[in-house]
Amino acid sequence: MHHPLTIIIVGGGTAGWMTAAALSQLIEKNICTITLVESAEIGTVGVGEATLPQMKDFNDFIGINEADMMQSTNATFKLGIQFVGWGKQSSSYIHPFGKFGESIAGVDFHQVWSRLNLVAKVKNIEAYSYAIQASYQNRFEFPVNDKNYINSTYSYAYHFDASLYAQYLRKFSEERDVRRVEGKIHSVKRSNATGLIESIELESGLSIKGDFFVDCSGFRSLLLREALGAEFEDWSHWLPCDRAAALPSKRIEKIPPYTRSTAKEAGWQWRIPLQHRTGNGYVFSSDFISEDKAVESLLNDVPDALAVPRLLKFKAGRYRQSWIKNCVAIGLSSGFLEPLESTSIYLIQVAIFNLLKCFPNKQVENELIAEYGRLMDLEYERIRDFLILHYHLNERDDNDLWRYCRSMKIPDSLKEKIAIYKSRGYIDQYRYGLFSLPSWIAVFNGQGLTQNLVDPFAFNISDDTAIERLNEIEKRISERVKSMPTHDEFLADYCPAKL
Repeated sequence: MHHPLTIIIVGGGTAGWMTAAALSQLIEKNICTITLVESAEIGTVGVGEATLPQMKDFNDFIGINEADMMQSTNATFKLGIQFVGWGKQSSSYIHPFGKFGESIAGVDFHQVWSRLNLVAKVKNIEAYSYAIQASYQNRFEFPVNDKNYINSTYSYAYHFDASLYAQYLRKFSEERDVRRVEGKIHSVKRSNATGLIESIELESGLSIKGDFFVDCSGFRSLLLREALGAEFEDWSHWLPCDRAAALPSKRIEKIPPYTRSTAKEAGWQWRIPLQHRTGNGYVFSSDFISEDKAVESLLNDVPDALAVPRLLKFKAGRYRQSWIKNCVAIGLSSGFLEPLESTSIYLIQVAIFNLLKCFPNKQVENELIAEYGRLMDLEYERIRDFLILHYHLNERDDNDLWRYCRSMKIPDSLKEKIAIYKSRGYIDQYRYGLFSLPSWIAVFNGQGLTQNLVDPFAFNISDDTAIERLNEIEKRISERVKSMPTHDEFLADYCPAKL
């Protein structure tokens, strides 16, 4: 007779409840049982409120009604991230969730645009991005599926209250027979013979046995680090920010459909617009500013604060293995990359999907662990490089953090990427890993890196034809964007918050 795999999730929060919700689909098929252990006394970080477009895929996969989820979490839509002061102090650009233009005679749009940019006065590349133009005008509507239309060239994500999202997923999971146990963990029992985790012992005296354990205990990394001794790979020499002060403020009157990241003296400040309030925070390096000064700076920038700032401490990096024996760590317990590109929830999601691809048996196979590790290494390293790019590619000379980042030695993988783009605008397209062509183009261009040469095939198109096509793309975007509802109107109609 088949005995289902007993899965124990340690910790709730976004990581724990996302894992429970995704795996809960396997319960009715008798593949596994799921118990989640959490303590209401232990707060979650609960700051990560901005997501990436892949979030919609996750919600669709587990069968969540989007409008209902958005109402329950006071959510808004997100078309990209605005970066203020990251190249030069006066610079500003948006990293969009969508394409720039469209290929012309089989040649990538940015190559044709770069070629014209050398010889003719063409508009900033942002003029040819639907997501960017809609962002600047605070407008939103769903993209269409028909690729013949210009408003099919973008996707969207959400800003939401992460603690409300975790509550929403808890209800969803418990309706699908995930069992929740309240309690604090006192110790972890391992087999002397195999080293596998056998059970977790709670302070109440309750012992919970399992075949497979998922560590969602946050920065503590209770199972992976404390019980199994995982080794941490420190990336703080590339990503020196190690603190964040978080502060909610009143809602923005006209809610923008994008996150904002403003470069500051010793890091950067986020602004995440929700329907009921605004999330703000200063991510900084304690080597370059004191905690008191950072908090003071944040309070000066956020005059309509609704609470006192909360301070979080972290270190950029990840554990060399996030799956050891019969335990996988998901979320902050497996590593941390600062929220500059809203990747925290994405990393939870991709860990869950990779776990489903390499789903364990009662006898955990080393081949599955190795494949999971390979897939997660790609994700972490590609996000790491993309984050380092923002810091390294600055032209600021106003203080030490930015000078340090500009001159620091960067990973070879990123050095090659910058060199090959500078040479002729080439960007590798990944099969695995985040951030595709438009993301890199947005940051390279937005922070002042121009390509020296262009794709030779771009010269097959005459100047007149190319300019005509660019003008036509820009016209189609601006006409269509004008007819969109405002972001506020769309929210009021589709998912007004239950305030």
